[in-house]
Amino acid sequence: MEMLDIRENGTYVDATVGLGGHAAAVLSRLGSSGRLVGIDRDENALGYARQRLGNNRVALKKGSFSGLQDILLSLDIHKVDGILFDLGVSMMQLKGMERGFSFLSDSRLDMRMDTEQELTAWDIVNKYPEKEMERILREYGEDPYAKRTAKTIVFNRMKKKIDTCRELADIISKACGRRGKIHPATRAFQALRIEVNREMDELKNGLASAVNMLTSDGRLCVISYHSLEDRIVKNFIRESAREGVLKILTKKPLTPAYEEVRRNPSSRSAKLRGAEKL
Repeated sequence: MEMLDIRENGTYVDATVGLGGHAAAVLSRLGSSGRLVGIDRDENALGYARQRLGNNRVALKKGSFSGLQDILLSLDIHKVDGILFDLGVSMMQLKGMERGFSFLSDSRLDMRMDTEQELTAWDIVNKYPEKEMERILREYGEDPYAKRTAKTIVFNRMKKKIDTCRELADIISKACGRRGKIHPATRAFQALRIEVNREMDELKNGLASAVNMLTSDGRLCVISYHSLEDRIVKNFIRESAREGVLKILTKKPLTPAYEEVRRNPSSRSAKLRGAEKL
């Protein structure tokens, strides 16, 4: 909230509104003429946010990062004072076992944030060529066993389609074994989710749209949870600073203190970067 530097009568965007936690905090700092726009690809999340935020100062819209500018223009909003991105999968999606995000789930492989899109994790696991599967696992999951995992998935799907999250997790576990505290399927599931939702492309396009829509002195804040996202955000802000478009507010990303991690373990890998429009 400090990084957003909220002005009482400003207009702000929560580009990943989720269940409305950040949005509620922003709204509590806005005056009667302040305005908040919440965007999410997940219709279920928007339903929760509507119940929590129901307010005439709030506009909630279904959409993705890449459509941020079009969404704002459709609301006759041409400039905003701050935009927040809280990246990755929400706890609601992870804990909603029927959505097929968790390797503990017996549900069909899905992982779509927008359930109206066609591509699912099932399609990738059962149809992608081995080389393409390996690329996704290596690039998006940073998986040192990407080649072995891809080969194992393709071998197993030739015998029988891989339908559920738990089936896939078991196949990966047998192929790679367990090393340390992290489940061997964690990186693969991250990679699949990123591919299903085109998260890296969406992020790049969303950041560009956000800067276009910020007013002078407007703030951009991004919370990321893994190195791929953080690298894209860091490089985008640095390049924009070199071009004289943004001023960097965080030379190094802000991370949660021990006490916050203790209260909220899912925050442990969070990194916050901020910039101001010049």
